[in-house]
Amino acid sequence: MNFQTLELQVKNGIGVVTLNRPDKLNAINHQMREELWEAVQKAEVDPEISVLIFSANGRAFSAGGDLSFFEADWEDTSQFRREISFFTRTFDLLETMEKPVIAAINGICTGAGLQLTLSCDLRIASAKAEFAFLEKNIGLIPGAGGCSRLVKLVGYGKAKEMILLGEKIPALRAYEMGLINKVVPHEHLEKEVRHTAEALLQKKTQATGLAKRILHSCVNSDFQTGRLMEFLGQSILVKTSEHKEGIRAFREKRKSLSSQEQLNKNQRGEKR
Repeated sequence: MNFQTLELQVKNGIGVVTLNRPDKLNAINHQMREELWEAVQKAEVDPEISVLIFSANGRAFSAGGDLSFFEADWEDTSQFRREISFFTRTFDLLETMEKPVIAAINGICTGAGLQLTLSCDLRIASAKAEFAFLEKNIGLIPGAGGCSRLVKLVGYGKAKEMILLGEKIPALRAYEMGLINKVVPHEHLEKEVRHTAEALLQKKTQATGLAKRILHSCVNSDFQTGRLMEFLGQSILVKTSEHKEGIRAFREKRKSLSSQEQLNKNQRGEKR
């Protein structure tokens, strides 16, 4: 795919989507919304991608939605909703796709940019990163999962603090709130994200994917439904080759083959 506002690179099982409007602080315009949707759809089905990373060129991760979008004369609000659907579909797919997704947050991360990271599974930030929902400054609210995802991640009180006050939060404070998973020195961000992605590659992909889907279901359902999802997920995984390889490795006191290693081995026709 030829993108104008993004870069997509795939190597050794890791896909990296890089926001690439650095002169605009990676503000998300109409074209980037469409390209994000295309890139995420590709990542979901591409067998060469087992882990997906979102990063950004320049000094910001993303300053949110491009203001030109909101300055348009939206006489027909259904058209506005169609445009916003690119956000919601993209973020929903990121949240539910059976591949782990990491956000590498290098700098300012606000509005739609922050909503993008909230739909990722893990958020690793540079110590220089800052976070905010500034929509109230233009008379709006986060409208593509920002409110609903934020309240489940950091709690009701802290979500109110972020959205009602609209103040920028430094990386360490964001970590303390539970907004991000890890803070690292700015110069170590890429290395730390890559290390995390490679660690995820060593895990069983089907177990990782189902764990992600079931956790998502648990957060959005009652206790008994969550338990049912766990039982069903376990009943599926117990029949997989990944599970059988894990048991063999344990019995043989060796490191379990990753899913990619097992696939390569099967393609070579090797048997243990």
